[in-house]
Amino acid sequence: MGALAPPFIGDSWLASPVGVGEGAEERRGAAAAAAAAVVERERMAGTGAFDEIVDGEVFKYYAEGEWRKSNSGKSVSIINPTTRKVQYKVQACTQEEVNKVMEVAKAAQKAWARTPLWKRAELLHKAAAILKEHRAPIAECLVKEIAKPAKDAVSEVVRSGDLVSYTAEEGVRVLGEGKLLLSDSFPGNERNKYCLASKIPLGVVLAIPPFNYPVNLAVSKIAPALIAGNALVLKPPTQGAVAALHMIHCFHLAGFPKGLISCVTGKGSEIGDFLTMHPGLYWRRYWHCHFKEGWNDPPSNGTRGKDACIVLEDADLDLVAANIVKGGFSYSGQRCTAVKVVLVMESVADALVEKVNAKLAKLKVGPPEEDCDITPVVTESSANFIEGLVTDAKEKGATFCQEYKREGNLIWPLLLDHVRPDMRIAWEEPFGPVLPVIRISSVEEGIHHCNASNFGLQGCVFTRDINKAIMIADAMETGTVQINSAPARGPDHFPFQGLKDSGIGSQGITNSINMMTKVKSTVINLPAPSYTMG
Repeated sequence: MGALAPPFIGDSWLASPVGVGEGAEERRGAAAAAAAAVVERERMAGTGAFDEIVDGEVFKYYAEGEWRKSNSGKSVSIINPTTRKVQYKVQACTQEEVNKVMEVAKAAQKAWARTPLWKRAELLHKAAAILKEHRAPIAECLVKEIAKPAKDAVSEVVRSGDLVSYTAEEGVRVLGEGKLLLSDSFPGNERNKYCLASKIPLGVVLAIPPFNYPVNLAVSKIAPALIAGNALVLKPPTQGAVAALHMIHCFHLAGFPKGLISCVTGKGSEIGDFLTMHPGLYWRRYWHCHFKEGWNDPPSNGTRGKDACIVLEDADLDLVAANIVKGGFSYSGQRCTAVKVVLVMESVADALVEKVNAKLAKLKVGPPEEDCDITPVVTESSANFIEGLVTDAKEKGATFCQEYKREGNLIWPLLLDHVRPDMRIAWEEPFGPVLPVIRISSVEEGIHHCNASNFGLQGCVFTRDINKAIMIADAMETGTVQINSAPARGPDHFPFQGLKDSGIGSQGITNSINMMTKVKSTVINLPAPSYTMG
C-alpha cells in the first residue's frame, strides 16, 4: 500500500553485503541515507502511497473512484497557521462537477444497498487498518494545516481508525436485527397482522466536518453512512482538506465501489450552498443552518458550546485545576467541548485561580511540530476575534492573571478572573486559549448562568457530594454533563448531542448508524387470527 522499504531498513542491513569490502563505510552511509529518505518519503503528504492524489502543487479531488483535476483550472490555497504562508493547494471544483458526483453517487448507492452487511463491514475494517498504517503522513497534514500538536495529530488518526472498526462491528449488530410487531397488542385488534420493521439506507449523504477534527469528525459520518448502505459525499473544511483527502484515499485503497465515496473541494461561495441544497441529497430541506462544528445530511451535531464548569466549595481543587487546564486549553481551546467558562463559589475562587495559574505557567507555547501545548489558532481572523473578546474584558475591568501576548496566530494562554455577565466573553465562544472565571455566591447562580446561554452542548460539575452532583446535572440544560471531569467528546461510542443552539440530533456510533437509516415496514395480513400455541 506504500512504496516498499529496501531490505536494509532496520538492523538487518548491517549483515548485508553493503558493509563488505573497499569503500564499505561510504556505501553503508549512502545506504542508510537512502533508507532514511524512503522512510521520510512515506511520512510526507502526497508521496508514497499517496502519489496519485496530487498533481504538481495541487491536490486532486476524488470522484468515480479516481483522483481528478477540476475543469475550473483554479485552486484554493491553504494557509499554514504557524508560518501564515501557503502550505497546500486543492482543486476548486465546479457546480457541474458536484452535479456529476451526485448523479454517480445515486447509482452507486443502489448497488451498495444490495451488498451484504458482512461485506460492508469487511471493507470498513480494511479501510481502518490502512488509515492507521498511514497515520504519519495524515498527521503531518494536520500539523501543517490546522497547527495540531504532532502527538495529538497522530492520536486523531489512530482514533479515527478505531472508530471505523467499531462502527463496522456495531453496524452488523444494529442493522442485522429487525422488529416484529403483532396487531393484537393494540386494543380492538385480533392477531391477524404481522408487521416486520427493518432499517434501510437514506440514499446519498453529505458530510461537511469542521477544521478542528477534519479526519475524526469526517469518519464519524462516513463509516455509519457506509455501513448503513448509503453513498457518501464529503466536502472537507478548507483548513484540513488535505488531511481529509489522504483519509479518503485510504478508503479508495480498501476497494470500495467506484462512485460510492466522493470528496469535492473548493470555495464555499461556489459550491457550499449548492451542495447543501442539492436535490440529490436526503433531507436537503434542513440545510439552511451553518454549524461551526460540522455539517451533515441528515442534520446532526452542528455543535457549538459555552461549556460551563461549576465548582462547589467541597470540590477537590487540584482535580478541578488539572481539568480546567486540560479541558480549557488543550489544542489551544479550539474544541467544541472545551471548558468555556468557570463558575466557582467565591469562598474557594482564590485558591482555585492560584492553582490554575501555576499549571498554566508550565504550558509550552510554540509550533505544533515541537508538540507544544499551546499552538497557533487556525486563522488570523480567529485570532482577531479572540483578541476582540480580550479587549472588551479589559475595558470592562476583568482581572488579567497573565499578560496578554500574541504573535501572529499564536496567543499565549490567558485566565481572566472577576469576569462579569456584561462582558462579551461571559457568553461568546472564543475558540481559543482564553478562559473567563465568574465568581458565584450560590449553586443556583451558577446553574442560572449556564442555562441563560443560547448554547447547551456540555457542562461539568465538581463536588464530592454525588447527590448534589446529580441534582445539578439534572438542572443544567446541556446535552451532556460530566461529573468531576472536564467536558469531552468520547469515547466515540458514547452519545454526543447538544440542546438549544448546540446542534440537532445525537452522534455516537450507535446513534449515528440509526440516523443514517429510516424504517420500512412490511405487513403480513392473515385471513384469520392466529395465536401461537392456541
